[in-house]
This record gives sequence, structure tokens and C-alpha cells, in this order.
Amino acid sequence: MKRLNITTALLLAAAMIAPAHAAEKQAPRIMVNIVVSSMRANDLQRYADNFSEAGFRRLTNGGTQFTQAEYGYMQTTTPVSLATISTGAMPSTHGVVADRWYDYVTNKPVTLIDDSECQSVNFSGGSGGYSPRNLVAQTLSDALARQDEASRIATVAVEPVSAIVTAGHSGEVYWMETLQTAWTTSSYYTKTLPTWIADYNRNEANLGYLLDQWTPLLPSETYFNSQTADGEEGGNRSRRMQCIGDQSNGAAPVDEYARMCYTPAGNSALLAFAQQVVANNEMGKDEHTDMLNIVLDTPRKISERFGPESMEYEDMLYRLDRDLERFIAFVLSQVTDPAQVVITLTSDHGTSPSFDETATQQERFNVRQAEVITNAFIGAQHGNGEWILGYIDRAFYLNHNLIYEKGLSIADLQHDVATFLMQLRGVSHAVSAEALRSTYFGSGYGRKIQNGYYPRRSGDVVVNLMPDWIEEREEIRSTSGSMYRYDTHIPLVIYGGGIAAATIDTPVDMTSLAPTQARILGIDAPSAAEGAAIEL
Repeated sequence: MKRLNITTALLLAAAMIAPAHAAEKQAPRIMVNIVVSSMRANDLQRYADNFSEAGFRRLTNGGTQFTQAEYGYMQTTTPVSLATISTGAMPSTHGVVADRWYDYVTNKPVTLIDDSECQSVNFSGGSGGYSPRNLVAQTLSDALARQDEASRIATVAVEPVSAIVTAGHSGEVYWMETLQTAWTTSSYYTKTLPTWIADYNRNEANLGYLLDQWTPLLPSETYFNSQTADGEEGGNRSRRMQCIGDQSNGAAPVDEYARMCYTPAGNSALLAFAQQVVANNEMGKDEHTDMLNIVLDTPRKISERFGPESMEYEDMLYRLDRDLERFIAFVLSQVTDPAQVVITLTSDHGTSPSFDETATQQERFNVRQAEVITNAFIGAQHGNGEWILGYIDRAFYLNHNLIYEKGLSIADLQHDVATFLMQLRGVSHAVSAEALRSTYFGSGYGRKIQNGYYPRRSGDVVVNLMPDWIEEREEIRSTSGSMYRYDTHIPLVIYGGGIAAATIDTPVDMTSLAPTQARILGIDAPSAAEGAAIEL
């Protein structure tokens, strides 16, 4: 018998072991990425006692939970952070700094997703034409589509900007049409809706999730929050929870889209539709990894309207927990082995403490007043004119055409405006675009502002408001967009795929999520990704 030398024996042994090892590292059949908009990091712990065992707690108890996940920039708004989640890059790289900005040549605003060359497909009762053409960085969906054309990829959200920014240029992309609450998409992605979605819309399936009355899901004494939308506490909670979804108390009629977005019905309808997307696309049924992105916009709408300390927000989470229980069970039933499913749960940002008009120590930043005062300041020095184009998400845009016409220096005027804005109540910091371009801020507030600065789209002067301050907007009690932890610190859980249950307290920058997901999928990270993959 032929004798094997030790080198040959080792090679043969390695070959025999390799298939088993490869099986352990095999990519999942389906990856589901869930974003709960405006969810704070501590919500998963604060309300855990009232969650079911198979909803949020199934993910936190059975997955790896990162307790110190944060965004490293100031512009913590929905489109900006969804772009960070999907690309693995800072706003300074992926280029999404807001849902709109000013074009310095035309002096007109540019909207992130508006596209006159596209139309909503079918069921288009006024949604408008949208596309991802203004997105400059590759998303995780784009990276998976490039790696494997046979992978089925879909993204669903209530709002079109959430769906499009998360998806990028690839896969099926759906959102809720604003007049009929039907599911639609853009002609950029497809020329016609799948037959099953057209039938789903004709049957008005979404309307079945509307609440005749929004009353507490659980006994009122079990709730942690006691605030209501009008600042009342105690026994009047149930009535206040009906104020959007119920007109029986004499309130003015509210359209179906508002009743969907501002009550838990929006979450229920979205997850039910997502379940149909999985079933009709036969996701998870073959060796090609499929991916489903879900952005739950309704929690943001409810936290903005009622505040994160409200009973309305808390009750929404409990109802969402039960919806997730059903959805997760359905997804797991689509595969033969639960390890073939990976579920990521996170948020695009937290939200500020609620503004209370009865509390004299709380104030809000009056944007229109700031624009007028600043315009007058410049006019007093250089003559009357429309010096301020506008203010968008903590950034002032100057009229470059007028500045050139007057023969002035843009950099000098940016500096003067930044200095002036520091005198306004509520402004904590003001940094000029010239400083952000020419100076390296290694840490602190400057670094967070710089991480969110993209020269082609950002404003001339970026301001940071005082802690707990928000812009003054009608019917808005809480919002995001700051560098403070109530906005930047968010939940992050990765469940399934053979990943061990664990709680990790090490800081995690959210630019690491997309590279981590890419590693799980066995593909290259999105091309502009800056974060390092997390070791799991």
C-alpha cells in the first residue's frame, strides 16, 4: 500500500474538514433588516416587561445586542441615517445630508428623490415621481444585486424617501400611496406592479388594519408612561389615544393616510404587506440569499406628534411587538433551519424629549425669525437683498449669486454669519462651510458636524442647537437631528444565522452595520463603506 507523507495527509484531512466548515459559514437564505424609526436605545429595556416572548424579546434574548451603538454625526434625520445604515458611510461620503437642499446656481431647492422623468406605477393618486438618481453611494441592496443577480431583494416603507434611500438602485421598492393608502412604486424600478400587489390594492387590504378607536392594548396600570398629547395625565389617557383614529368624539374628519400613519395601523399594514412580499417572491426558498428591508415610519410620526414619553408611543410599541411576533414566526417558517434567517433590528435615530408648552424652561428655535434677523444683519452691512435662501435641517444657505454680484467673499460672509448666529437664543454652535472644508476637527462637536458635511449639498453655516431644543413646527412635540445621545444612541440587534446570544457593551459606530451584514452575506461591503465589520 502506498504510504502518504505527512504533508499529503494534512492536505487530505483539510479537504475532508472543509465542507463542514463551509457549511457553518454558509450565507443565510434570507436577511431581514428592520428599522424602527425614532426608537431610542433604552426602549427595548424600558418596556421589556410588557413585550411578548416572541417579538422584540425574541430578538434581544436570542441575538447579539449592541448596547452602545451610535451615529457619529449631528444630522440624525431619517434620510441621512437610512443612507448611513444602507451604505456603511458617513454623510460626508454618501452625500445624503437632508431630504432637500439648495442649488447655488438656480437658487432653487432640490429634493432628494423627486424625479420628473419617473411616475408612480398604477394606484398613483398623487404620490409624484421619485427615483434614486440623486443617491451617490452604493447600498447593501446594490452590493448584493451586483454579487448575485438571482437574489431577490425588496424594500418596503410607508414613505417613499425611506424606501428609496434604503434600497438604492436595486430590487423591488414599495411605499404607501398618500391618497389611497395603496402600495405603489416608481417607474424607475418597474413599469407595472406585480399582479398580486394590484389585487392586494383593489381589495383595499390596508384599510382592514385601521383602528375604529385607538384604546390601550394592555391594562392602563401596566403602562410606564403617563403623559398624553395635551399634557394631561391619568384617567383621560384612553380618550387622547383616540384623537387621530376616531371621529366619534366630534373631531374633524381625518383622511385614511393620516389615520394609518399616526396610529399603530401603519405598522400593522406594513408588516402584513412585507409578509406577502416574502411569500409571493418565494424568499428563502433556494441557495441564493434574498434580502428584505423594512422601514417602519409610523413610530416616528407618533413620537413627533405625541412625544416619546406619551402613552400613545408606548402603546404603539406594544402593538408593534405583537405584529413583529407574527411576522418573525412567518419568516422563520419559510426555511427548514432557523439558522438560515438573519434579522437585524435598529433605528434611524432616537428623538428629543417632548416639548411642553406649559413648562417655562423649555423653548423652541424659531427658524423663520432666525432667517429674517440674519438677512437683516447682512443687509445692514451690504445692502438690502435676499441674502438667505433658506434653512434646512440646521443649515443656513446663502445666496451665492447675490454675493458674487456684490463682489463679496463667500468665505468671509460665511464667517460673519456664523459669528452672528451664535448670538441667537438656542444656538449652541455655528460653523461655516469654509471652516468645515479647511479645518480638521478630530473630536467633539466639530467632528460630528464635519462628518455630516457634504460640500456639494450642505449649507453655508451649520448650527447646533442647545440640548433639548428643537425647531418650532406646528403639532410637533419631539424630533431628531441633533448630536445629543437621545438622538444618536439607538438599538442594534443581530439575530439568527448561527450568531450566539450576547450583549456587547463596546461602542459601535453605525457605519459598521453594512460591512457586518455584507460579511454575513459573504459579499463585498458597499463600495463607499467606511466602518469596520463587527466580529460576531
